[in-house]
Amino acid sequence: MGDFTPLRWSGGALELLDQTRLPHEEVWLTCRTSEEVADAIRRLAVRGAPAIGVAAGYGLVLGLLAAPAEADAAAEFERTAALLASTRPTAVNLQWALDRGREVFAAHAARERAEIAAALLDWARRLQREDVEANRRIGEYGAALFREGDRVLTHCNAGALATAGIGTAVGVIAAAAAAGLVDMVWVDETRPLLQGARLTAWEMQRLGVPFRLVTDSSVGALMSRGLVTRVVVGADRIARNGDTANKIGTYTVAVLAHRHGVPFYVAAPLSTFDPATPDGAAIPIEERASSEVTRLDGQPIAPDGAAALNFAFDVTPAELIAAHITDRGVLYPPYRESIGRALGLQPVQSGGDPR
Repeated sequence: MGDFTPLRWSGGALELLDQTRLPHEEVWLTCRTSEEVADAIRRLAVRGAPAIGVAAGYGLVLGLLAAPAEADAAAEFERTAALLASTRPTAVNLQWALDRGREVFAAHAARERAEIAAALLDWARRLQREDVEANRRIGEYGAALFREGDRVLTHCNAGALATAGIGTAVGVIAAAAAAGLVDMVWVDETRPLLQGARLTAWEMQRLGVPFRLVTDSSVGALMSRGLVTRVVVGADRIARNGDTANKIGTYTVAVLAHRHGVPFYVAAPLSTFDPATPDGAAIPIEERASSEVTRLDGQPIAPDGAAALNFAFDVTPAELIAAHITDRGVLYPPYRESIGRALGLQPVQSGGDPR
């Protein structure tokens, strides 16, 4: 599974594993334009904050390659960046990648367009490699927090499918399982789009990690029976104070974990931390179509005309998070201090859970 990636560059195009078709079909999309990449991001064919960032990097390349010969390269770059930035407002890795792509463009802006595109492609490939290595480190740091016999719960999907490879939360779980520390993984189905049932369960099978799928509403019952010893989730944006936006339902899991004394960890690379966002209240929360709630696999499950509210994410306050597991180490409260040190590229203390 460590070598698996949901996106690849081949033949001058970006190929994406269409995650809307999993687990029943493994279909690869071929994107030759930035518009096709933007559509894939918007409709969740590619999803997960790190994977979105890498896909956007390749989208910048395609924006230049597919532009008319007479078009101004700088104008085409900005048009492409704006298009990609508009697709998913909550995942900060998207804007993080676009900002770094803009730096690469500026460094080569005086060259021919083909040379600029080549430089951007080299950077996008490097971005993909770096994400995989960051996830490998996250897994190593996170596994050190586990103990033999742990029963861990995860929500949504934060595995290889959500990244360039290996995964964040699932990467932690896989590393702990490889060390013989995991007895069971409880996989939340994650309504309304069932990323847990469709994607995380698919990954667990490929990894050979023991798991059972549970309804989102089972979390309290599992914890009250002592069947959960740790929770590990991913993140789409982490604010300066440690507040974390993740898939809707994560906050509920965190509250239940706090009630039952279960450590709740967030696993994410430093690219998911946003120093420009002071706290969770400042994180934009995407609202998606009500049809995702009122229909299941294309079939109606609610009365005709029923209205639905469909927040894609919620925010877990920092005080409910035992630690942030990053590619630079494990960050503990107070988060303003530990996150500040990490983002300043100063050494980060890591080790066992102080609790």
